Amino acid sequence: MNGKQLVATVEDTHRVAKALAADLQAGDVIALTGALGAGKTHFSKGLVAGLGSGSTVTSPTFGIVHEYSDGRLPVAHFDFYRLESEEELLELGWDDYLDRGGVVIVEWADRFATFLPSHAQWWQLQHDEESGGRLLERVS
Repeated sequence: MNGKQLVATVEDTHRVAKALAADLQAGDVIALTGALGAGKTHFSKGLVAGLGSGSTVTSPTFGIVHEYSDGRLPVAHFDFYRLESEEELLELGWDDYLDRGGVVIVEWADRFATFLPSHAQWWQLQHDEESGGRLLERVS
């Protein structure tokens, strides 16, 4: 996907993310940014479903990381929103998750951007006030 894409519904967000998931490989990292309610978790749900998982995906805000291993590739789904420090991220085993050979999805990735590998795919999600939908854009 090039440029910004307007998605009108949650289902559209899932569809775009499922299409992206078809090309994901072991070791890929998806970094998501955007305001509260911009659709980061819905995008994550689509990615996990697109990898063939039947798991119910929820926001890992309070648990920090959720794991889904029933799809084509295992997924570690992080939410950096409540992390207070780089040390806290490292204590979670961040480096180990990156080395596991699955897919890592990170919501609020910009909070600790320097800890993401250079090959991470950065996606920005934002509200579109005019349409009431959301704008998705791959920014790197």
